[in-house]
Amino acid sequence: QVQLLESGGGSVQAGDSLRLSCAGSGYTASTRCMGWFRQAPGKERERVATISRYGVPTYADSVKGRFTISQDNTQNTLYLQMNSLKPEDTGMYYCAAGPLYRTCSGIRPTMIAFWGQGTQVTVSS
Repeated sequence: QVQLLESGGGSVQAGDSLRLSCAGSGYTASTRCMGWFRQAPGKERERVATISRYGVPTYADSVKGRFTISQDNTQNTLYLQMNSLKPEDTGMYYCAAGPLYRTCSGIRPTMIAFWGQGTQVTVSS
C-alpha cells in the first residue's frame, strides 16, 4: 500500500521560504507521476507542481519562478521548495501519487491514486 507523509509546513511572513517534504513508501518513484496540490478554505484543490517519472517538472502559472519540485528516488522523498511566499499561497498542501505509469500531462485531483494527509502553510502579509 502506498503511503505518503508530508512535513515542513508552518506559518511564515510574505517573502519567506518553506521547504515541504513527502516521505513515501510502498511504491517506486520512477513508476508514477508525483506532485503537490493545495487547497485553500472554500476553494477546490488545485495542482501546484508535478514531476514526471523521468524527472520533468511542471508548475502552475501562479508559482512559476518561485517554487521548485524535486525528488530523491533513492529515498522515495518528494520536495517542494517555496520561495517568495505570498498570502495567496496559504492552504493545505498535499503530496500526491498518480496512477501507475500514468503521465503527469493533464493530471487533475480526481485522477490521483494516493494522497498524503496534508501539511498546512499559512502566509501572512
